[in-house]
Amino acid sequence: QVQLVESGGGSVQAGGSLRLSCAASRYTSYCMGWFRQAPGKGREGVAVIWTGSGITSYADPVKDRFTISQDNAKNTLYLQMNSLKPEDTAMYYCAAASGPYCNLAPYDSRRYNYWGQGTQVTVSA
Repeated sequence: QVQLVESGGGSVQAGGSLRLSCAASRYTSYCMGWFRQAPGKGREGVAVIWTGSGITSYADPVKDRFTISQDNAKNTLYLQMNSLKPEDTAMYYCAAASGPYCNLAPYDSRRYNYWGQGTQVTVSA
């Protein structure tokens, strides 16, 4: 089992920044990622990191604005969010995969076994 605890959400104005953190009870050797879900919408993948190699991937809406990173010594995943827009408003979730299921579809939430409770990000215009 892996427990994930997110923190760092809050309310900011458009153009501002936030950094989300996800503390993991242990790291998996596959994918870890950030997903978000806005009211009335499905859960969408935002950014993924392959924890063994450090390779990262970003969804188009957040490219060049968000950065996913990890601190292996602290078993912590981060999401630095810059130039925030009102459309970034959502509940943000940290997720971890326990196997290589995520490799072919890293933004498919069904390929992740473990989820945090979420942290709310609200961006006002």
